[in-house]
Amino acid sequence: MARTILIIDDEESIRASLKGALEDEGFDVITAEDGESGITRTSEELPDLILLDIWMPGIDGIETLNRLKRLYPKLPIVIMSGHGTIEAAVKATKLGAYDFIEKPLSIEKVILAIGRALETSRLMQENLILKGDERHLIIGKSEAISKLKEDIESAAQSKAPVLLTGENGTGKEVVAWNIHDQSLRMNKPFVTVNCAAIPEELMECELFGYEKGAFTGATSRKKGRFDMAHEGTLFLNGIGDISLSTQAKVLRIIQEMVFERVGGTKGIKVDVRVIAATNKNLEEEVAAGRFRQKLLSNLKAIALHIPPLRERAGDIQLLAEHFINEFSREGGRPSKKVSPEAMSLLKRYDWPGNVRELRNLIERLVTISPSHLIEPHNLPPYLTGPAEGLVDDAFSTQDFKEARHLFEKEFIIRKLEENGWNISRTAETMGIERSHLHRKIKSYGIEERE
Repeated sequence: MARTILIIDDEESIRASLKGALEDEGFDVITAEDGESGITRTSEELPDLILLDIWMPGIDGIETLNRLKRLYPKLPIVIMSGHGTIEAAVKATKLGAYDFIEKPLSIEKVILAIGRALETSRLMQENLILKGDERHLIIGKSEAISKLKEDIESAAQSKAPVLLTGENGTGKEVVAWNIHDQSLRMNKPFVTVNCAAIPEELMECELFGYEKGAFTGATSRKKGRFDMAHEGTLFLNGIGDISLSTQAKVLRIIQEMVFERVGGTKGIKVDVRVIAATNKNLEEEVAAGRFRQKLLSNLKAIALHIPPLRERAGDIQLLAEHFINEFSREGGRPSKKVSPEAMSLLKRYDWPGNVRELRNLIERLVTISPSHLIEPHNLPPYLTGPAEGLVDDAFSTQDFKEARHLFEKEFIIRKLEENGWNISRTAETMGIERSHLHRKIKSYGIEERE
């Protein structure tokens, strides 16, 4: 795929000559005549690299570089100038420019600088993957994911709270990480709170911390998650599951950036960007009296919806290949491939557990498939054919209640199979409490299938 280069220069002749030369080298080239239009073009079509002139009317190249680096810190930028000085070069480098080329330009030197910058950018990306940060990558080229990536870039530049909505398993935490990583807080803490997993009686202590002597057993002061996230980002996953009283305190922090620890009376100033996520319809929760309208209004300053996997089926192959490489590398195994027939079956499935369900399945297939090629017979039965067994029985009965129970039993069995009969992981995939799933398994008399 051709790399895109953006040329920002006020001299039309330079834009034209560079454009022609770079297109001859196989690059896609877009141009802008000044800093403001260059920033606009970058937001419209994010290039792989920018060639930026220093001396331009309006905002000069240094200010343009400064603004671009704030918006896109990982974007490689090469500075061009006919008035190059050591001072300008040092200043541009400190602001994040990759290289500095003097005019009159040598096309060979420009192409060499571009090649070095793109290679460095590629190696940095690979280094992030090798360090384990690939879990933060958003994989996909579908229209829905392309739009989401654009929205993430925009959200990252704001200080406002963000509300992420979407079904279980769609990757809300990955989106939150990406917002943080592209923001000015990228080198500050990213703290996660799984609100649904913390008992209500412990929630305030977790979020706000407590003072020594606040309760029996509080032998010393403890920092809460808001303290830990100071100057960084706090991700409240499952915001719809916290109590109304805790909601009120979270609202106060968002509005005033002040809180008190449990057992304390002193207001503590904090600088935290809040990103919240939920799989619930918070408008309905407000109507039912379970969620505060004011908190919802504040969180919705920026609202992003993460699409379910069934709405981005075109990304399934990319995701599957990515997970295969990830688990093969982790296990020190040769990489596998999915046959076209098996991939067709993956693409036709509805994926109620979304990306998490696909990831769990690929992990299992990489582990147990004996061949380097994953074939249809390696896939679980629910992917390879029409529903059988209990589902057929459900259609044959005349009683609605019995049919519902049969469907539910088969659904639970299939989810258990997908997750290797791991109760905790299955409950998380299904979006229910572990204890609730245990009760269902017991009531239906479900036993692990051979």
